[in-house]
Amino acid sequence: MNVPVDVPVEQPSLTWDGGGVLAVDQRALPGETRVLRLETVDDVVEAIRSLAIRGAPAIGLAGALGVALSAYRHRLDGVVDEAAVRADAARLSSARPTAVNLAWAVKRAIGRLAAGPDAVLAEATAMLDEDAAVNGAAVARACELVLSRVPRRPMRLLTHCNTGRLATAAVGTALGVIIELGRRGLVHEVLVDETRPLLQGARLTAWELGQASVPYRVCVDSAAPAAMAQGLVDCVLVGADRIAANGDVANKIGTYGLAIAAARHGIPFVVVAPESTWDRALADGSGIVIEERDPAEVTAFAGVVTTPADAGAYNPAFDVTPADLITAIVSEDQVFLPAAVQAVQVAQGSPPQAATDRGARSGVTA
Repeated sequence: MNVPVDVPVEQPSLTWDGGGVLAVDQRALPGETRVLRLETVDDVVEAIRSLAIRGAPAIGLAGALGVALSAYRHRLDGVVDEAAVRADAARLSSARPTAVNLAWAVKRAIGRLAAGPDAVLAEATAMLDEDAAVNGAAVARACELVLSRVPRRPMRLLTHCNTGRLATAAVGTALGVIIELGRRGLVHEVLVDETRPLLQGARLTAWELGQASVPYRVCVDSAAPAAMAQGLVDCVLVGADRIAANGDVANKIGTYGLAIAAARHGIPFVVVAPESTWDRALADGSGIVIEERDPAEVTAFAGVVTTPADAGAYNPAFDVTPADLITAIVSEDQVFLPAAVQAVQVAQGSPPQAATDRGARSGVTA
């Protein structure tokens, strides 16, 4: 039986504070812990686009709180200008196109608009509370899966980007699993991919692991396959920004390469993400919009240009990992096994998409 892990909830990444949103500025860490106060929808959109707020669950929650800001701002004599709020909601939903959690949370908040701003805020703050519970349940389920697949104790783990409490309201997803395993004394070391171009791993994941006293080393992104070849990795744990119906996963750029290397070396590759990250309207990952970011994130570092002045840059924020490279996708409700679904499909001689869809909806479990 899976029960939520009793993970202590520290300072949340997002809170509502009397007419504004307080958010930990993730651009400043680890050198400075800075909290932003966001009082307008423009503030929230800019915080999401600039990665001051990042992580699929966190940007979804920020979007919901942004709808509440708009509802209060566009109220006059007790009447809400619904058209104005819906226009703001559309801007919030499009602030970052790849993560489905953003559109999901904004839609849920706007669904309470007819009941007034207080109802919208109540829905958004309820999502904050739910996020901690959802993540705790997913962490419990994923811990059991990892323990069943990895015989070595203590374990050597590898993760990419940041999927901890900074990327959520509390607890975290993949990093929440790692920290819980560390709390149980089951982690020898975590290799933390630096995660280009903004070093979310080196700056944020390393900081969270240090806070939790879990041993780690920062790993050059391109060195991760070599670490696997040398026996330094027992399991790869990552998050997700969007999951298609067949189990294809969009995540931070570099995830696809890790999955290929893990498959080559027979290493479990586990995705941990809430149910809100699934987009079952998409048959497969080919329909996922991949955000491309400012070339300056690659051509300069800390404001100093590091390439020839006329250099262009290929700077996708995400890539898509095919389902057949993924050992399991774990949410608060299920353990989805893409390979098992495909094996059933082959045995039955069913069309690939139909079989995969049935597996996604039925929640194939282990």
